[in-house]
Amino acid sequence: MTETTPAAGSVALITGGTGGFGRALAGLLRERGVTVVLADLDSDRARQTAADLGAHFVALDVTDRAANAAVVAQVEAEHGRLDAAFLNAGIAGKSRDALDVDEFLKVVEVDLFGVVYGTEAALPALRRAGGGSIVVTASLAGLAPVATDPGYSVAKGGAIAFVRSMAPRLVDDGITMSAICPGFADTAIIDPLRDEFAAADFPVLSAEEVAQAMVAAWAGAEPGAAYVVQPGIGAVPYRFKGVPAAKTASGETAAVPASLIPPSLR
Repeated sequence: MTETTPAAGSVALITGGTGGFGRALAGLLRERGVTVVLADLDSDRARQTAADLGAHFVALDVTDRAANAAVVAQVEAEHGRLDAAFLNAGIAGKSRDALDVDEFLKVVEVDLFGVVYGTEAALPALRRAGGGSIVVTASLAGLAPVATDPGYSVAKGGAIAFVRSMAPRLVDDGITMSAICPGFADTAIIDPLRDEFAAADFPVLSAEEVAQAMVAAWAGAEPGAAYVVQPGIGAVPYRFKGVPAAKTASGETAAVPASLIPPSLR
């Protein structure tokens, strides 16, 4: 990623903002003079967390499509603009059944459709600001699915695919969309496994390491990139393998029709 810094005076919205990554990210952005709005489920604790960080708070259930739009409208009304949306809200499954469909759907609703609804809501505001950034918190599980949590793997894999599909469509608007794919990190999601990691002396990312990658993605990500964040290596772009191309009857590589390719990629 390009080493640049978000401009002071910019406005950033962080969903799942009072959790581990959100708190760490808010602190880094506030140090850079960014106005930070934390969106999360409403509670006294969430509101106090935002106040302690010097950030603004808005209540949001990311699975509510209309509520996402209302929150962005509130941010624009109160702060005049939106420059970056960090779509960070996420949950993991807890069931150890082979397939708990109710839990599966709940995880996908938050971790995937929360990203879709957040993107839909943020785009008009980012366009009005003359461009900006959408950074999605995905996961290493979206690149290497884990058998312990199929719902989480599907949701995060879908979020990465969504970013890669949407990003080229936004380049002409001056909007960069990218994904951050952390490995195991020190947040509440790993609480059930914390003792096992400690016993195995397995390195776990700090929330601050992930937040630093999120800030860098806002300022300098490649459109559609997915950045793997792992202990000891920092944030590195994941290199996706290409798929075999179609062949014509004569054996030549077939070209995809130009009408299917966004103008910015032709």
